[in-house]
Amino acid sequence: MHLFLYIIIICLILFFRGDEELKNPVTGTTYASFEPALDYVTVKIPRWPFDQFSQANRRLGTQMKATGEVMAIERSMEAAFQKAIRSLDLKLDGFRLPALSTCSDEDLHGLLADADDRRFFVLMELFMRGTSLGAIQKATGISPYFLSVLQKIVHTKKELKEFTWTEITKKCLHMAKKMGFSDADLSRLWRVPAHLIRQQRKEWDITPSFRMVDTCAAEFEAKTNYFYSTWSGKSDTRHSPAKKVAVIGSGPIRIGQGIEFDYCCVHSVIALQKLGYEAILINNNPETVSTDYEVADALYFEPLTTEDILNVLDFEEIDQVIVQFGGQTSINVAKSLEDAGFTILGSTSDILDQMEDRDRFYSFLESIDLPVIPGFIANQQAEIWQAVSSIGYPILLRPSYVIGGSGMVLLKTEQELDDYLATTQIEFPVLVDRFIDGKEVEVDVLTDGKSAWIAAVFEHIEGTGVHSGDSISITPPLTMQANMLDHVCDVSMHVAKNMNFVGLFNIQFVCQNNRLYVIEINPRASRTAPISSKVTDVALVQHATALMLGKTFDELNIMAHFNGQRQFTVKAPVFSHVKLPDLSPVLSPVMTSTGEVIACHADPNVAIYRALVGSSQQLEDLWSGGGSLFIDAASYSLIDTKTWESFGYKTYSSNNITFENWMEHSDKKVYINLNEDVAATDAKQAAIHRLHVWTRLETVKAFQRTLGQQISSHKGVLA
Repeated sequence: MHLFLYIIIICLILFFRGDEELKNPVTGTTYASFEPALDYVTVKIPRWPFDQFSQANRRLGTQMKATGEVMAIERSMEAAFQKAIRSLDLKLDGFRLPALSTCSDEDLHGLLADADDRRFFVLMELFMRGTSLGAIQKATGISPYFLSVLQKIVHTKKELKEFTWTEITKKCLHMAKKMGFSDADLSRLWRVPAHLIRQQRKEWDITPSFRMVDTCAAEFEAKTNYFYSTWSGKSDTRHSPAKKVAVIGSGPIRIGQGIEFDYCCVHSVIALQKLGYEAILINNNPETVSTDYEVADALYFEPLTTEDILNVLDFEEIDQVIVQFGGQTSINVAKSLEDAGFTILGSTSDILDQMEDRDRFYSFLESIDLPVIPGFIANQQAEIWQAVSSIGYPILLRPSYVIGGSGMVLLKTEQELDDYLATTQIEFPVLVDRFIDGKEVEVDVLTDGKSAWIAAVFEHIEGTGVHSGDSISITPPLTMQANMLDHVCDVSMHVAKNMNFVGLFNIQFVCQNNRLYVIEINPRASRTAPISSKVTDVALVQHATALMLGKTFDELNIMAHFNGQRQFTVKAPVFSHVKLPDLSPVLSPVMTSTGEVIACHADPNVAIYRALVGSSQQLEDLWSGGGSLFIDAASYSLIDTKTWESFGYKTYSSNNITFENWMEHSDKKVYINLNEDVAATDAKQAAIHRLHVWTRLETVKAFQRTLGQQISSHKGVLA
């Protein structure tokens, strides 16, 4: 509705005032009728989720599959491409995708003909192997100009590789930087530490310039502090005596790290400005509010690597950095920034590592007298078997420092583990945890290291074994016993007072038979932070930022804003299986949802109903009256079919109808299979056809609670 009004207003303005009267907000002097003049080039690259979902159909076509994108600005096409690739936050060797190095030339040419998300890297791999530009152009139809740009990057890398570090001259190093090669790229080529290259650059005065994005090629003075780095030309002036703090963004939107962190970065910027600081934001995602040049005092559109961030910090002469609000991406650069002499506000990199490294994390829990889930660190495959012999099945294999549960897997039998190890390349070390079957709860906590305030407690509808991002959750908790809820709050406060951390963090628990275990502590804002803020009327991120800069809890006056959380709030995940065929809809420890909705109401059943309606907008309408459910025979006895049938639904079992025959029914709406189904062939087919697919009994019961309810509004608008 708001967007529609904005469009009307713009049309009215253009009707009554010509574009020659509308000023360009970037320059403040030229008008909308002025033709832009650009002395830079911009490269946008989509961010696909297939590094996490290699089993999904990666083929590119008319159906959008990207979850986000990155943007890079430079003064040459070669440098812009390299900067954009660096921004993707993939595990790369420069511009090469390591997995392609083992592919034959025939396989690579096959990928050219049947393009998927790896196509750019296939091109670079073929150029590295000496394939001619003409041959690739003939196979792909890509413009020779763009192919020549990529070929030039490859040729330059090969030339640079011929030198040893002792042979490198100032001219050679400067040329490499102008072509977009990072210090990390060059360190691998010349077999020297990246910090040594950085040190030599500074001695030779080879540092990037920072130019303003002005739309007028410097013909007119620009008034926006919107910058990009380049290794060509001089920097535009940007000097300010004000106190400054840098906020590190989260990069491209991907599964497990989405728009919630953009929300956090923007609110941190607002808090800094309220406190009298200049807020300097570094990010590379063109889709977000944080990269609107009017938000921060200065915006730098840069890759979120150590080198690129350090370049900005040096240029701005900043010594304080906030990494708590950029998700795992910003946490991952904390140590290298601290090693370079910068202050990480709110904590040290050692505390962040203590919470992320599973071995150190469990040692921390033991040190503050909290029970620990049985588990061992495995540095090789044999140690996994040793761990299992000690703790038994089921087990959860989990790495550290991952986004969206990537690499996590639940294994219930020796055969499952044997099959997994035989077919999976594991990146060691991994933690082998005993899997605890119980109720999951997560808590957002605001702390100054001494005092703490619990913002919200979320009860997950689905039990353990489902990633928190894929679970339906409700706050305040609906079914937890009061004594267990008190215990959760007490442990959260105990952790806050013992972890030497200031700011906002998230704890995830599992409750089993009146026992409470801490699953993990995220030493940063989590995806629930925006929800907790919205449902409590407390600006958590702004308060966290204030605490980092020395404000006290008393000064925050939280209770003056807190609304008492008088309503239930339900968060429901949104999945994109239609756009990602072959991605299993079976809920697991690996996150697959691409979005979420919330709904609030004093009646929890109404809140659940509204949330599930909102999250199901792209699926069959379950609430329009009737329809049919297909239930796997082994799950049939677990489902309350009488209740569904009393509301006009038909229920079918795989004992009396095949899945293929049911799929021909015009009234099909729900597919249910609560059993282990690794292939999930039928579930995938149902999901592609926009049917509801439920693989957990708790999910079935949540939807069942909504039967018979109605919303007095049009579809797509939640009251």
